Amino acid sequence: MAPAPPAPAEADKPIKLTKRGGYVPIITSVPTKDKVVFVTIDDGKEKDPKFVQMMTDLRIPISMFLTRDSILDNYDYFKPLQALGNHIQNHTLTHPVMSNLGPDGQKTEICGEQKLLTQHYGTAPLLFRPPFGRYNDATQLAADKCGPRALVMWRESMQIHDMQYDEPDKKLRPGDIILAHFRGPDELKGESMVGMFTALLTRIRKQGFAVARLEDYIKAP
Repeated sequence: MAPAPPAPAEADKPIKLTKRGGYVPIITSVPTKDKVVFVTIDDGKEKDPKFVQMMTDLRIPISMFLTRDSILDNYDYFKPLQALGNHIQNHTLTHPVMSNLGPDGQKTEICGEQKLLTQHYGTAPLLFRPPFGRYNDATQLAADKCGPRALVMWRESMQIHDMQYDEPDKKLRPGDIILAHFRGPDELKGESMVGMFTALLTRIRKQGFAVARLEDYIKAP
C-alpha cells in the first residue's frame, strides 16, 4: 500500500478543551471543514511487529488508547509507534465498565493508568476513552482529577474487513473519529492486524478522506 495522501499538519482552529464545573468535555467528532478523519486504536493486546513496520512505512497518524492489563507484558512494543509522532492516551488499568464503578473506583482506574503511562512513555496522556464507551458524571469528574482533559468517543468502528457507522448512509464525515483495536488472528478470525488496518485505510481512501492526527486538532487549556 502506498503512503497516505497528505493531511493538514494541524487545524487552523483546534478544539479548545474547556471543562465546566469540573466536568471534562466529551469529543465524538471534530468540527472541521478539512476532509480528514482520525484513527484511534484501543487496548494493546496484539503486538504484531509487522504492524509497526507498516506504520513506519506509511506514516499514518494514530492515537493509541492503552490499557495496562493489555500492555504490561511488553511496554516497549508501543515505543516505536510513539517515536513516529503518535500519542499514547489513557484507557484504564483493567478495562472495566466505568459506569458500574463508584467515584473512587473510577479514579483508581484512570489515575493509576495515567501514572503508569507517564512513567513508561514520558508524557502524561491528554485524553481518556472509557471502555465500551460507557461513562457517567463520575467518569468526567475522575478524568479531571487524574489529568486527562477530555473523554474521546467515536463515530465509526472498524471490525475485521467492514466498518460500522453511526449514520444510516454509511458515509464518513469530516472530523469523524474512528475506533479500531490492537487485535490479532484469534479475534480477527484469522486476519492480521496489518490486514485489518489495510481494509480500514482502503475504506477511508475510497471516500476521499485523509487521516490526520487527532491531537493536532485539540488545544489543551
